[in-house]
Amino acid sequence: MGTVPSKGIRKGVVVNVGEVTAAITDSIQRAERTSGYQIASAYVGLAGSHVNAVNSRGSIAISRGERGIRPVDIERALEAARAIDMPQNREILHVIPRSFTVDGNEGVRDPLGMQAYRLEVEAHIVTGSTSSIRNLIKCVQNAGIQIDALVLEPLASGEAALTDIEREMGVVLVDIGGGTTDIAIFIEGTIWHAVVLPTGGEQITNDIAVGLRTPFNAAENIKLKYGHTLSELILPHEMVRVNTFGEESEQEVSRQFLAEIIEARTEEILELVLKEIKRSGYDGLLPAGVVLAGGTAELPGIKDLAREVLGLPTRTGIPQELTGLVDTLQSPAFATSVGLLQWGLKHDVPTTTGPSSETGLKVPAWLRAFLPR
Repeated sequence: MGTVPSKGIRKGVVVNVGEVTAAITDSIQRAERTSGYQIASAYVGLAGSHVNAVNSRGSIAISRGERGIRPVDIERALEAARAIDMPQNREILHVIPRSFTVDGNEGVRDPLGMQAYRLEVEAHIVTGSTSSIRNLIKCVQNAGIQIDALVLEPLASGEAALTDIEREMGVVLVDIGGGTTDIAIFIEGTIWHAVVLPTGGEQITNDIAVGLRTPFNAAENIKLKYGHTLSELILPHEMVRVNTFGEESEQEVSRQFLAEIIEARTEEILELVLKEIKRSGYDGLLPAGVVLAGGTAELPGIKDLAREVLGLPTRTGIPQELTGLVDTLQSPAFATSVGLLQWGLKHDVPTTTGPSSETGLKVPAWLRAFLPR
């Protein structure tokens, strides 16, 4: 692994190509030194408020139904589902089948091999801003890395942090990262709803910096070292020392006041999550509750606060079934990174011999539909 500060990214979107490229290059070099391997390609996570998702249906006729449904038939049905009205400045990232209907029989999970004359699919279509996608691709390729696939970050986090039972019963993954909060609702084993909110841990840090009149980096350190999301659990006399603007020495501030700042912003983020869950219409279909991931999920007390605000069972999601750097990576902050690797393990197939598009990406053949065109 190679971990460096995320520079040039704001709210999940590239705002400085040079800084992002440098950060990617630095992290790759660190990972290569610790692993002894040279990295040539990668699965790349994508987030940002420009991401949007809709549900769509596609149907096709199968001329020789007695032969059974073939992979090409499923691909044709998905192609029919992806025929949605979309502005020219947006591109399709994922076409994810939710369920199939075979000759009127609904709720089919895997129609492969079934005899039928008509196949319908209900798919979850994830789209993103063309410029945001292309800027991310440019940064990765500038670092000398080919892209195996672009993966929506909450999908990747779900690979690492969720159990099969949770996915089946109904669960909402809330990944609170630095610049964004990624939400994904999984029901009956697949994703039903996804959205990215343009707020995250950086907003909490910024509130601390303003409230305590301290530099951003100092505010981040204070948050990590002394932060808590439940101010009533902090004793009034507890004090912490912080550097403030215009002062050569440290100042003492109330740790309870620090917690009040953190609690207010965290509660606001969770209320936005609750609003999105209700807007999806699936709030009554989530018996497995909420799984919190992302670096902000490490804040003490956030699980209890989330349970109170969202009114659902809540647990912290850490990457599962790891070997090797277990102590380092068993943290909700690494759910997306580990999930990208697990996504690759699950979906990797031999790559095509040539580029799939004008971007020069070399991708597995069946993943072409998952990449922007």
